[in-house]
Amino acid sequence: MNKKKHKISIVFKSVIGIICIMILFSVAIGIMGFRSYTNALLEQYSEGAFNTAKIAKKEFDVDKIEEYAKSGGKTEEYLEEWQKMSDLCNASGSTFVYVIRPDLKDYKHITFLFSTINKNSDYSCYDFGYVRETTNEEYMEKYRNLYENKTNKELLVRDKGYIETDPHITAMIPLKDNDGNTVAILCVQRQMDKLVKVRNNYIAKIFYIFLVLIIFVIVVQAAYLNHVFLRPFTSITEETIRFSDENTLPEKKLSEKIKSNDEIGILADSIDNMEESIIKYIDEVTKATIEKERIAVEFDLAGKIQVSMLPTTFPAFPDRKEFDIYASMNPAKEVGGDFYDFFLIDDDHLCLVIADVSGKGVPAALFMMASKILFANYAKMGKSPSEILEAANNAICNNNPENMFVTVWLGILEISTGKLRASNAGHEYPALMEPDGKFEIYKDKHGFVIGGMKGINYKEYEVGLKKGSKLFVYTDGVVEATNVGKELFGNERMLDALNEKSVESPESILENIKKSVDIFVEDEEQFDDLTMLCLEYKGK
Repeated sequence: MNKKKHKISIVFKSVIGIICIMILFSVAIGIMGFRSYTNALLEQYSEGAFNTAKIAKKEFDVDKIEEYAKSGGKTEEYLEEWQKMSDLCNASGSTFVYVIRPDLKDYKHITFLFSTINKNSDYSCYDFGYVRETTNEEYMEKYRNLYENKTNKELLVRDKGYIETDPHITAMIPLKDNDGNTVAILCVQRQMDKLVKVRNNYIAKIFYIFLVLIIFVIVVQAAYLNHVFLRPFTSITEETIRFSDENTLPEKKLSEKIKSNDEIGILADSIDNMEESIIKYIDEVTKATIEKERIAVEFDLAGKIQVSMLPTTFPAFPDRKEFDIYASMNPAKEVGGDFYDFFLIDDDHLCLVIADVSGKGVPAALFMMASKILFANYAKMGKSPSEILEAANNAICNNNPENMFVTVWLGILEISTGKLRASNAGHEYPALMEPDGKFEIYKDKHGFVIGGMKGINYKEYEVGLKKGSKLFVYTDGVVEATNVGKELFGNERMLDALNEKSVESPESILENIKKSVDIFVEDEEQFDDLTMLCLEYKGK
């Protein structure tokens, strides 16, 4: 038995799948919650910053901005204003509260008019009149919007992911004179350290909650899957392994172990039915194999009987120069009852027989053997071809429980004169060749098959063979040989093959027929024997 590979439990796979789904779900929920929570905190921070900016704006005297600018921030009123702004900065928890005036040409530079800083901050404030470059284009755009009255407030969020400084927000509102023109921008900056801290705490809490939830689901789901799936599937797996090793039915069916009305129960019932079907199939295959082996033995025996009854020594009559004879039988896949025979009745008479028995296997072989003996015995009693067939037919019909029959062509050659008398009992037409001529089909008169009906009279005819004449007789296995296209070899191809070697010996003629048939059928399996006999009359 092959070494079994380590398998991963279906429960383990299911739990892993659920964990993956829960992680994806948790991440999605966490991201949405994180964004919502962050937006809420940010809104709270921005609202506080804008409230501080509005308070500062109420305390600020816009009409004195030009006076403050000219004095360089040295007047007592400026210092009082600065102090109020500084107190507001510390009281509101803001990091910076400042007033700037951007360069209106391109907004690339800003000038600080007021700059206060929270006392708890590590930053330092800018001096009055300090000029610096605008941080970036985003700032420029917001300055422009406020000065061109496109908006009445602006908010900048500087997250730590985008800047090198600590994350913060900056709320901006315009300071306008009595004519409604913006003369400066009041800015309130608040650090988002607390927001980040609260946000991180939120992430940690969400993580721990989902971690506990995942562990809980793993435990509960593993227990549930083990009870609902693993145990039944384990029983199914063990039973399939046992059945594959033993090929026997179990003492207790799976459907009795797994009492469930769901798909697993249906699977258990199906496996029970499958095992019963396989056992039945194995029994049938065993019986079929035994029967096949019996048939194979039978066909082997039939083949041996068939071959043993045929004359296979050539030249058959080495001392007789008046004629030359050659015959062959090539058995098909299923051994039939084809046979040929030739023997001297006396010194001047040669009997020729070719026949095809119905059926296959041992019965056909035995029927062939009995027929061959009858033909030989009646021939040696001095009967004519038609009398031989009539006597053999009556004898077979008297004892033929299987209703078998045989087609026969039987001829008796008078060697001294070349006179051939013959009779045909439902067999194929012979082919004759005159000296220096070609083989042609000789359409003789057919009688009824031997064994078909008692009391049949058979016609007899006579052909005169001359020196150099040839006779070819055969069974239907020649003309009915079939190729892959289900096309028959037929009489025309047979005559072509005969005439290719017509001037050669009977043996060469039959070998050429066999070669032509083999080329025609290629690898297509044949189911009828290929039996042929050829006689050349040479005279004295």
